[in-house]
Amino acid sequence: MTTLTGTDDPKALAEHAGRALEDASATEILRWAADTFGDAFCVTSSMEDAVAAHLASTVKPGVDVVFLDTGYHFPETIGTRDAVAAVMDVNVITLTPRRSVAEQDAEHGPKLHDRDPDLCCSLRKVKPLEEGLAGYAAWATGLRRDESPTRANTPVVGWDERRGKVKVSPIARWSQEDVDRYVAEHGVLTNPLLMDGYASVGCAPCTRRVLAGEDARAGRWAGRGKTECGLHG
Repeated sequence: MTTLTGTDDPKALAEHAGRALEDASATEILRWAADTFGDAFCVTSSMEDAVAAHLASTVKPGVDVVFLDTGYHFPETIGTRDAVAAVMDVNVITLTPRRSVAEQDAEHGPKLHDRDPDLCCSLRKVKPLEEGLAGYAAWATGLRRDESPTRANTPVVGWDERRGKVKVSPIARWSQEDVDRYVAEHGVLTNPLLMDGYASVGCAPCTRRVLAGEDARAGRWAGRGKTECGLHG
């Protein structure tokens, strides 16, 4: 495997790579990850858009793209996943929680997402992802620093302490304009809801359209004092 430091310490490798690749292009960052980790590297996607997956497919055709089907997704999100699997050179892997929505309702009561959204996200997102990433040493995300204040310091390569894995965010430095330009230039699939007032797409019960002047993630868990599902901190 190719590394930047020659160290066998993945945390040190991640931290060094984050500094060394800060000004690298998204493609260069992903090429480093693919060369370094091979088949132990995957991309996660919420199917808001397929930009990170498309970028990864250009340096690692057939790359694993991991998608979490929480059971609460908009039909448009499932349709985007199916379209990505059909037309892109990637291997889409769908993860599901251990319990169906009906089983969760039976155990915790209906609409857990309204009463305890943190627990709902833990059961339907965080734990399934931890289990799904078990076989990988590194994973890539589509996180961007401009999405919200909580993501402003996202490194292009960092260390995921909780999961003990290298976390790659190749478009961390991109703006929405950069994303839009890439989508237009390469015909990348995007979730139709992005054209219907949704700036960030999550589970249907906890996602609304954004209002003028709001940041991209203001429509997620609106009014609940919650900004992240727990996947990214």
